[in-house]
Amino acid sequence: MNMVWLQVIIAAVIEVFWVIGLKHADDFWTWTGTIIAIILSFYLMIMAGKKLPVGTVYAVFVGLGTAGTTFADIAFFGEPFQFIKILLIAILLAGVIGLKLVTKDKETEGAES
Repeated sequence: MNMVWLQVIIAAVIEVFWVIGLKHADDFWTWTGTIIAIILSFYLMIMAGKKLPVGTVYAVFVGLGTAGTTFADIAFFGEPFQFIKILLIAILLAGVIGLKLVTKDKETEGAES
């Protein structure tokens, strides 16, 4: 796997933490952690956008973040499991995977010609 795509995946994982932090932070340290997570995830996403198409990076970032946040809500915060919600997220992830498969790095596009 390309290291730039790994940056996008790590940014999406960190996104899950800051989204949870936005809902549950209630003191100085949890808000500080949330703010650091926001800065780090957006930094990684922006850096990946310098080598990959920005629209694709953003779609993958948001899609993986949505799936991760939904999983965390169900697994750790008592959100009820709904099959239709999981099905729709699976469809979203299929689109995200499809975008990743058809997107080439900016660095390798010129090397093909």
